[in-house]
Amino acid sequence: MTAKILVVDDILSNVQLLEARLKAEYYAVIVAHDGKEAIDLVAKQQPDIILLNTMMPKINGFEVCKNLKSNLLITHIPIITVTALHNTHDRVKGTNTGADNFLTKPIDEIALSARIKSLTHLKIIIDELRLRERN
Repeated sequence: MTAKILVVDDILSNVQLLEARLKAEYYAVIVAHDGKEAIDLVAKQQPDIILLNTMMPKINGFEVCKNLKSNLLITHIPIITVTALHNTHDRVKGTNTGADNFLTKPIDEIALSARIKSLTHLKIIIDELRLRERN
């Protein structure tokens, strides 16, 4: 199974770069250009992983993450926050809003690949457990 990854970023060049990297590894990619669009797409598309930029206008990535993690229907979807912020405070803030992992810009391809593979594996296990609970 190939994972469906939602890339959320307001900067087109960042989106294009991530999209190209992910498609090269045979992931299905969907894109949102702001926080509101991301929240709407997650409900409709049910991605396997979300790559979420933290610094966006209107609704920032921390607020989007908190919103998504508060929804019991989608709280199980892993979120990787992507940020240009390198200080510990922002990493803690991301964790406190429910982010499962983080990457700093510029994104290291090996770190990106490792985190996605790890969280994809975790998501498969979570989905299996959720399915068993329903039955």
